[in-house]
Amino acid sequence: MRRLLSLVACLVVVLSTTISRATELPEAPAEQLGLSSTRLARIGQAFRSEIDKGKLPGAVMLVARKGRVVYFESVGRRDPATEDPMTKDAIFRIYSMTKPLASVGAMILMEEGRLLLTDPVSQYLPPLANLQVSVPKLDPGTGKLTYTLVPTEREMTIQDLLRHTSGLVYGELTGQAQVDAAYARAGLAPLKALLALSPEEQVERLAKVPLAHQPGRVWEYSVSTDVLGRVVEAVSGTTLSRFLEERLFAPLKMTDSGFYVPPDKRRRLAEPFATDPATGNPSDLIDVTSPPRNDSGGAGAVSTAADYLRFAQMLLNGGQLDGQRVLSRTTVRLMASDHLGLIADAGPTPGELLLGTPGYTFGLGFAVRLQPGLAGLPGSAGEYMWAGYAGTYFWVDPHEELIGLLMTQAPGPARRYYRKLFKELVYQALVD
Repeated sequence: MRRLLSLVACLVVVLSTTISRATELPEAPAEQLGLSSTRLARIGQAFRSEIDKGKLPGAVMLVARKGRVVYFESVGRRDPATEDPMTKDAIFRIYSMTKPLASVGAMILMEEGRLLLTDPVSQYLPPLANLQVSVPKLDPGTGKLTYTLVPTEREMTIQDLLRHTSGLVYGELTGQAQVDAAYARAGLAPLKALLALSPEEQVERLAKVPLAHQPGRVWEYSVSTDVLGRVVEAVSGTTLSRFLEERLFAPLKMTDSGFYVPPDKRRRLAEPFATDPATGNPSDLIDVTSPPRNDSGGAGAVSTAADYLRFAQMLLNGGQLDGQRVLSRTTVRLMASDHLGLIADAGPTPGELLLGTPGYTFGLGFAVRLQPGLAGLPGSAGEYMWAGYAGTYFWVDPHEELIGLLMTQAPGPARRYYRKLFKELVYQALVD
């Protein structure tokens, strides 16, 4: 019996490894695709140094060019508590890297004629009609800040949700006291409170809090993509997780992506340090070991480096991969275009939020680079990217036909540094 069980266990390992390899893009020597393998090796050296200093538990780094993987390495530990080594097939909480997935889901529905970008959100979520906006005003006599509520000048649209100009916010981040307090009272902040609500509760509670800005006036990173997920559910008639599984994950063979980690895959879940080395604060990440109350389009998904590469490669290919078309090339081009224009002048820009540097606007689901210069790190005009709270990061550079993926579970302030470090070390390896 022991021999039989051992044989079955070996068969499961071999089968899972075969499936995993089947879903990865083909590999090629770096030199064949215009990169230096010696220079790419600097990536692993740099991240091992950070791990040796106790600043980072582990990481998976992946670089692909022209549809082939030229660098794929795992370093450090998958779980600091158990000392298990990091593996290439580790599963990560990708937090805000869920947003591009949900955004593509909405664009699939747009291509089917089931919604328009200019549609008011209330057309699909009626409670979000007739919202009010909180307007701060400084009293010159007392020097005190007061707030008044005014009607919206126009309703938020699907495009506003996709580009974060809806007037919605992340309650604990806005700095506008009346809005922050309203989000807290409604149980909409912090993020874990939002995830604990049912989809219906989310919408009903958001309908009762004021917007921080008039729709279309200011770019502010927000719960907009969570609301977009509710729109996808209303239009498709199913949950966001099921819709993305059927229309995105299954066609692209993203076999380890979803909104929770099933029991048979939990041994592959990457974990953070118990406390952040830089701040000493607890690394309190979301629980992804059971199905959530709602599928958070803004922060709820899990994935692997190989899976997310397939998603990114689909975008780079103009909406298709391995004969499976998800979007048209015109839709991908629309998503990767500037959708802010002068709106970006109204406050902090997407690049400053994500990387601490200007030079990026926002498209429909991710930040978009405007020009080769201005940003304080290498890249190309038209490149698009986004990242996740727990340390994940990706970008797609159509000009260089290049994709970079960094996967960690390190939610502290150093994650911005690691994004920039990884990006610089990838671009310095281009030698063609």
